Amino acid sequence: MLPSPQLAEETASLAPDWVPDGGFASPPRDAAVLIAIVRRGEALSILYTERSPDLRSHSGQIAFPGGKIDPEDKGPGDAALREAWEEVALDRDDARVLGYMPAYFTGSNYLITPVVAEVTPHRAFVGNPGEVKSVFEVPLPTLMRDESFGTLRFTRGARQGSTWQIAHEGLVIWGITANLTRRFYELVLKDEIPW
Repeated sequence: MLPSPQLAEETASLAPDWVPDGGFASPPRDAAVLIAIVRRGEALSILYTERSPDLRSHSGQIAFPGGKIDPEDKGPGDAALREAWEEVALDRDDARVLGYMPAYFTGSNYLITPVVAEVTPHRAFVGNPGEVKSVFEVPLPTLMRDESFGTLRFTRGARQGSTWQIAHEGLVIWGITANLTRRFYELVLKDEIPW
């Protein structure tokens, strides 16, 4: 885990997880997601949302709370906590940012900074019905096992690819969110928990 977000010069050479036909017409948009380690007594879990099926992009997919970094945000940490408040009513006073994961460049032209925080909620998470269909948590011990991760193969146009996937209680976490979860497993959870 990194103590601060990567600088632009560190992310400039990142390759996207896939490149759409025709490439990108503009530079990537900066975004942040919150990898919230939820503490309930001794139990730890990771917070996910199921996006509304009515959204224009990534509708119905499983995601971490997050979104574009707005000009008024004081960086990725501030943006991730703002988005978590807007999406699931996660009170920023319940969160303690622990660090940052390396940036992730998506085929939808977002440069995502994952923000890792410990969250001790004082109330239930409530999904914003305009953005979130459901809110759920995956127990941390599940995500600390290599066998919890499978591979999903897909075809996009003439190209074939694969992504990590995690099955949890009838839902499938795949794509960007599963790839970020796997990276979190590889860099943080695999050997030991640093908190």
